[in-house]
Amino acid sequence: MNITAVIQPLIAQRADPHISRQHDGLYYFTASVPAYDRVELRRARTLDGLRDAPPHAIWHKPEQGPFSELVWAPEFHFNQGAWYVYFAAAPSRDIKDGLFQHRMYALRNESADPMTGEWQLMGKVETGLDSFCLDATTFSHAGVLYYLWAQKDPAIPGNSNLYIAAMKTPWQLAGAPVLLSKPEFDWECRGFLVNEGPSVLKRHGRIFISYSASATDENYAMGLLWADESADLLLPSSWSKSALPVMSTCYEHGIYGPGHNSFTIAEDGETTLLVYHARTYTEIVGDPLWNPDRHTFVKPLRWDASGMPVFGRASICD
Repeated sequence: MNITAVIQPLIAQRADPHISRQHDGLYYFTASVPAYDRVELRRARTLDGLRDAPPHAIWHKPEQGPFSELVWAPEFHFNQGAWYVYFAAAPSRDIKDGLFQHRMYALRNESADPMTGEWQLMGKVETGLDSFCLDATTFSHAGVLYYLWAQKDPAIPGNSNLYIAAMKTPWQLAGAPVLLSKPEFDWECRGFLVNEGPSVLKRHGRIFISYSASATDENYAMGLLWADESADLLLPSSWSKSALPVMSTCYEHGIYGPGHNSFTIAEDGETTLLVYHARTYTEIVGDPLWNPDRHTFVKPLRWDASGMPVFGRASICD
């Protein structure tokens, strides 16, 4: 990877990308597909191999029911001895009180190979808030499995906030949601008041949470929360929040609205890679949600002298 080059998409027309290198040494990729009708999984020995790896549809939405429309932002994880995919879906494309009606769901596959075996729908992930929610991720720390997601609280203005909870099982929460972040800065409130798409990275004695904010056009940008690794992660005061975005549109090189990222590790086993989607033009006809041209990009993440991540520009592998 040329660290001075203007980057090109790794995979075209895949938004909300999630890439992970699993214990079998292979890279796995999933993302929102433009039709929003299924969950796809790709795998390859190398990152570049994901580009042409055949997509394998592991789950299709039903014709009707609570999760029969708008399958969004799947993530692929190995938790407590089984493979899981977390995704959001809605009963219809209708908007109520300004929002879609998504809820979060979990799929499980207990076979050794996630490309084979049966994917079982474990049901809705209940949070105690019956409202629009999406973009779930999980991570383990100090022997605890955590669930991290975005959800609307009717008492808080805006579309979604970030919440965390410990998990009783990989598809059930062990306690009430804890609010970590809500849209408050100007760059989080452009077009829509949004905090969504969280992703977790553990490095240098800290737990980092990246997230995305604002509308999904060129206003989309990424923010950062962090806590000490010894802190109580369910205590809001343990977390600090950057007042400025850590990555935003690069008008100079035409990479617009970077966001909904994940993190993975390079083939050297050491370099942290930032995975995100972005657009390459702004002349979108109609609602940006229905435009398929959000592409998956990958670039190295750098670190400053204090151990904080440096995301750099969305267009440059710096």
